[in-house]
Amino acid sequence: MAYQSEAALEQQFIEQLNKQEYSTVDIPDYDALVENFKVQFEAFNAPKLDTPITDKEWERIFNLMLGKSVFQSAKILRDKFVLEREDGTKVYLSFFDQDHTKNIFQVTHQTTVVGKYVNRYDVTILVNGFPLVHVELKRRGVAIREAFNQINRYQRDSFWAGCGLYEYVQIFVISNGTNTKYYSNSTRYNAIKDAKHGKMKKEKTSNSFEFTSYWADANNRVLTDLIDFTRTFFAKHTILSVLTRYCIFTSEKMLMVMRPYQITATERILNRIEIANNYKKYGSIESGGYIWHTTGSGKTLTSFKTARLASQLP
Repeated sequence: MAYQSEAALEQQFIEQLNKQEYSTVDIPDYDALVENFKVQFEAFNAPKLDTPITDKEWERIFNLMLGKSVFQSAKILRDKFVLEREDGTKVYLSFFDQDHTKNIFQVTHQTTVVGKYVNRYDVTILVNGFPLVHVELKRRGVAIREAFNQINRYQRDSFWAGCGLYEYVQIFVISNGTNTKYYSNSTRYNAIKDAKHGKMKKEKTSNSFEFTSYWADANNRVLTDLIDFTRTFFAKHTILSVLTRYCIFTSEKMLMVMRPYQITATERILNRIEIANNYKKYGSIESGGYIWHTTGSGKTLTSFKTARLASQLP
């Protein structure tokens, strides 16, 4: 392939997102990120609000939201927030809607954030004002691991240097155009059990690259090209489903995101259950089947998540 600069790759990526009805927003710095969040979050919750959110009410919202860990922030995202208004009434605000058409999707790029050092982030995906997915790009020909290492430097130097809203980043995507992978925000904290001492220790960040995943379609066809990846992974219904249904909290207070074959298996089991339920009134239907995954592929996690989602079916 002919030479393509990182800037050209970034522009191509954003143009593809625009085709998928993400609106581009200019967010030059963290203050602009906060202001955009206020506008989008209030717009998303407009049907529940009789009057605009006041400065004092925003203070209450931020007191709840900011200064939390990545794990705590992820839990806040999935709960409803009870806002006590200045007139004493209470309103239940939410951060997502399961219907992707009711959410506000935006993309911004080259946001400057000042921490220990000054950094400019490549591309950030926002949903209802929240920066939920950060994308780091390298030009074609550069090893994808360089993008991974860049995010590690951001995390160390500026990402969480008082920039509270960035604690809500759930997923990282790294790409050099040819190879594209994703992983959860907790990957850098991959905790492993020390069998000898029974303590939790942090695995070195340099070793956590193995926890990144390729994306694949329902037939397990791996999509490594950035644009192919974007058409599917960043389809609004898919990314919202990944964020709201297929991110998992572990007992070690970690955030995990399921791999594509786990998501496909879960979806097919749930679909089979729903089909069986729909046919009950007409008679019996065979409702068994097999999910075949290899050792160490996360079958227990898939079973757990499937059971949780199945328990929520009517």
